[in-house]
Amino acid sequence: MGDFRRSVHFTSSFDGVRLAYAICGRGHPLVCVPTWISHVEHDWESPVMRHLVVEMASRHRLLSYDCRGVGMSEREVSDMSFDAWVHDLEAVVDATGLERFALWGISGAPAVAIAYAVRHPERVSHLVLCGGFCRGRLRRNARGAEEKARVMLELIGQGWGAEEPAFRQVFTSLMVPGGTAEQWRWFTDKMRMATSPQTAQRMLRLWQDIDVCDLARQVQCAALVLHARHDAIVPYEEGKLMASLIPGAEFVTLDSANHVILENEPAWPQLQAALRRFLPAPEVPEDANTSLGFDDLTRREREVLELIAQGLGNDAIAQRLAISPKTLRNHITSIFGKLAAPTRAQAIVRAREVGFGHAVPST
Repeated sequence: MGDFRRSVHFTSSFDGVRLAYAICGRGHPLVCVPTWISHVEHDWESPVMRHLVVEMASRHRLLSYDCRGVGMSEREVSDMSFDAWVHDLEAVVDATGLERFALWGISGAPAVAIAYAVRHPERVSHLVLCGGFCRGRLRRNARGAEEKARVMLELIGQGWGAEEPAFRQVFTSLMVPGGTAEQWRWFTDKMRMATSPQTAQRMLRLWQDIDVCDLARQVQCAALVLHARHDAIVPYEEGKLMASLIPGAEFVTLDSANHVILENEPAWPQLQAALRRFLPAPEVPEDANTSLGFDDLTRREREVLELIAQGLGNDAIAQRLAISPKTLRNHITSIFGKLAAPTRAQAIVRAREVGFGHAVPST
C-alpha cells in the first residue's frame, strides 16, 4: 500500500459547529459520509478500515470528515438532528471547493448521502451505499423492534465509555464477527475514542427513527448499493429495499457476515472490483506505465490470468490449477479489481498488452 500525503483541516457548519476533514489523493472526487465511529486521523492506522481508505485515496481525490460530536470535530453540540448532518456535509464540500463528486456511505451514512443527493442533484455524480438502510429500526414494523431499540440505548449508556469493554466487545462481534483479535481490539477501543456514550445515544435515537424512502425515490444519479448477505447490524432485506427504491440502482450482494468488509475475506476483492467498475477510473497520462496493477498480482493470480489470456474458460482453469470453482472466482474478482478491468475481455486485452497469453495452451 502506498504512502499517501493527507492534510487535515477545519471548517464551520451552519450553526458554527467546528468540523474536521481530511483530503488525500487525486482523481475524480469521492466524499466519505461518516458514521459515529470515525476519526480522520486514526482511520488511516486502522486494521479494520485502512484497506478501504487506501483503495479510495489511490484512485480518487478523497474527502473524509468527522460529523458533529465525533472524532476531531466539535464534541459538545446542541443540535444533533438529521438536517444538521446534511448541513454538515454541505459545509465540508463547500469548504473544499468541490463542484461535482461521488458520495460513499456505510451503515447510517447512506441516508445522509441520499438526502444530500436529492437536495443537490447537480453536484453528485455517483452514490455508493454499503450496508445501509432507508428505514430505521423503529420504522420497519419488525417484531420486538421497540424493545431491541430500548435495550441497545441502555447498553450504550452503561458500557460505551466504561473501562470494562464487555458491551463494546458485544457490539464489535456484531459489526465484524469475522475479525481477528487485533481487529476486534482496535474496533472496541475506537468506539470509546470516537465519541461519548451520550452522543452515541443521541445518534442512535436518530438512526432508529429515520425514514428516507420517499427521498430515495427522487435520486437522479447513478447508484450502487452493496450489502453483506449475513449482516447482523442492518438486515439484508433493508439493503434490497434501498436498491429497489432508488431509480436504476444496481444491487450487489457481498458474501460476508461483516457489516464492515475486512481486507482478509473474499468479499473484499468483490467490493473492490465493484467500486473500480462503478466509479470513474483515474485519468492515465499518455506516457503512463501500461503494467499498472500487474505488480500487485499474487503468484497464483498471475497463473490464473495467464490461462485467462490464453482463452481458457473457468472450468478448464480450475481443473488445470486443481482449485475449486469458488476459489477461482475469488481470484478472478481480485484480478479484475487490481487491473481495473470491469469485463473479462478488457482483462484479456490488458494482459496480452504486457505479455500474458502468448504461450500455446497445452492439451
